[in-house]
Amino acid sequence: MRKQILVIEDDTDINNLIADALTRAGYACTQAFSGTEGLQDAGGEAFSLITLDLTLPGMDGAALLPLLKEKQAAPVMIVSARDSLEEKVSLLTAGADDYLTKPFEIRELVARAGVLLRRYSGSEANAGFLSYRDLTLQPDSFSAAIGSRKLSLTRLEFKILELMLQNPPGHIYSKHSFYEYAWGDGYIGEDKTINVHISNIRKKIKEITDTEYIETVWGVGFRLVS
Repeated sequence: MRKQILVIEDDTDINNLIADALTRAGYACTQAFSGTEGLQDAGGEAFSLITLDLTLPGMDGAALLPLLKEKQAAPVMIVSARDSLEEKVSLLTAGADDYLTKPFEIRELVARAGVLLRRYSGSEANAGFLSYRDLTLQPDSFSAAIGSRKLSLTRLEFKILELMLQNPPGHIYSKHSFYEYAWGDGYIGEDKTINVHISNIRKKIKEITDTEYIETVWGVGFRLVS
C-alpha cells in the first residue's frame, strides 16, 4: 500500500509540482490549497507525511502546525520562503520535523521526504521481513534469500536492499539516500562507491536467477525493476 502524503500549499503550481514529484516517487498525495482545507483533510484519513507552507489563506501555517500535530502522528516538513533563523528555530521547536526553504530543488524535497518517512516507519519496516518478488530479507538476522536459495550479502549490500524494499518499485533512490541509510548521516562517499555495491549485488543475484531486480535511472539513482 502506498504511503499517503498531505501537501498543504496555496500556490497551485508549487502544489502540483510537489504532488507530481512525490507521486512519481511512488507515494499517494492529497492536495490542500489553504490552511482550513489542510486542517479538514488532516481530520480524515491518516497520513504518513505532511508538507506545510506557512503563508496560507484561511489559517497561517505556524498556527496550523500544532493543530496538525494533534490530529496526525505524521512528521511535518515546512516548505516556505520564510528563511529567518528565528522562525526556523521556533517552528522546529514547536514540532516541525524538517524545514526546506523556497526556492528548492524538487529532488531535495523528495529525498528529505524519504528520510522522514523512513525515520518514522523504520521500526515498523524492520519488524518481521521485507520481500519483493522472490527476494526476501530478514532484518533481525541480516539474512537474505531468493526463493529457497540463500543470498550472501555484506552488511552494506544488505542495507542497500533493505532500503529499496521499503517503498514501491517505482521509487527512485539517489546515491545520497543510500549513503545516509547504510553508512550514516555523517558519511561522505565517493560517487562510484554505490555503483560498485550495486554491481556486486546484481552479480550475486545473477548467480541465482536471471531475473533483474535493480535498474539504473541514469543521472538520478536506482530503483527496483517494476
